[in-house]
Amino acid sequence: MLQKDADQETSNYGKVYLIGAGPGAADLITLRGARILAQAEVVLHDALITEDMLRHCPQAVKIFVGKRSGQRSTAQALINQQLVDCARKYKLVVRLKGGDPMLFGRADEELRALEAQRIEVEIVPGITAALAAAASTKQPLTKRGIARSVAFFTSSTAPNHPEETTLPYCDTIVQYMGGKEAVTTAQRLLAQGRSPRSPVVVVENCSRDNERIMRLQLGELEQGLSECHGPVLVMIGEALALRES
Repeated sequence: MLQKDADQETSNYGKVYLIGAGPGAADLITLRGARILAQAEVVLHDALITEDMLRHCPQAVKIFVGKRSGQRSTAQALINQQLVDCARKYKLVVRLKGGDPMLFGRADEELRALEAQRIEVEIVPGITAALAAAASTKQPLTKRGIARSVAFFTSSTAPNHPEETTLPYCDTIVQYMGGKEAVTTAQRLLAQGRSPRSPVVVVENCSRDNERIMRLQLGELEQGLSECHGPVLVMIGEALALRES
């Protein structure tokens, strides 16, 4: 009887998909992600989702739940509640996130909220920005004899949590949302003993029409990235040195 009641409770909700939209370009979403988007009844999407991407789902109700660093944004608790409310109202709900949902995508909070209500969830991975940036710049993040380890990190922390002061130590490190934190990142790496000549590649608006690529050295990164306004990815390491050709 208890199992029947639980099944009945679950059937009162639709299914939620957490879909990774990829780095920005509308044709870099996976085939599975595009197919589900084309069937969605409602799509809750981030600030980084482009209008071109939303053309994959003309039939769906669109709900903006953007979160941008340093700007007024939708609180995560409200997003969680909106997902639950939409699952009560619609049979196919999509939470569309830039990049991949499982990397700096706050997926854990949303999964917890949905699982607490016994709502069925499926995750569709997306191309994360670091891999798209490596492709755009034609700079592999690993290189035989030079770099065999890669770390992805962000300086952003949860509300009321202290700022992270340590950096990962890997051959190649990639900082997400690294525009404003570039100076601090460079200072800490230099203090760790990294050479001021270490190659740095900065990619702004990765994979979009207005993508911008900057090549500099770690000592120069310490001066900051004041000209960047879009989403910024900072890649650092010897593997990023320009090939002689």
